[in-house]
Amino acid sequence: MVVLDAMEKCAGVRLLQAELNDSPGVCLKLCGPLGDIESAARGAEETARSMHTEVLAHVIPGPSVLSPAAYQAQPDFSPLIEQATVQIPESDMSDQSNFAVGLIETQGFTAVFEAIDTALKTASVEVLAREKLGGGYITVLIKGDVAAVRAAIDAGQAKVEGLGRLIAAHVIPNPSKGVLSLLPK
Repeated sequence: MVVLDAMEKCAGVRLLQAELNDSPGVCLKLCGPLGDIESAARGAEETARSMHTEVLAHVIPGPSVLSPAAYQAQPDFSPLIEQATVQIPESDMSDQSNFAVGLIETQGFTAVFEAIDTALKTASVEVLAREKLGGGYITVLIKGDVAAVRAAIDAGQAKVEGLGRLIAAHVIPNPSKGVLSLLPK
């Protein structure tokens, strides 16, 4: 979500689909003018590098009109991780939100539950979703005004140490249209 937000905010691209892969990751499929797609790919790489994680960004200039059959996946649900593995954004979403989304991802259930409990006790935020990614990885998303989400995420992040492994803790102020499309309804 953090990488998608950065990509959409730095260039005129649109999310076509988000598809989970077998490792804790996701394939973001975007479209737009070639220069914007190239700019978004660079933005994805820079954002991932700043978060000390890897990203593979690949641009296909002028894809064949027949190629959507290969890259557009049908909606799918995985009972193993209890969630959709293919998400298709809604087209009638507003371009920007007036709230923030916070994410805490850990390896270990105890750590994430303690972190979210602390976050909820720290600030006026609400839990949007809990996503199991496999391998003990779990992400919880919260929503609220920017200051409240930032305080809640900071407090939750501090609580993880010693209970599990913190993978990521991040705040997305005014999430982009693509990020909004991936949030639970």
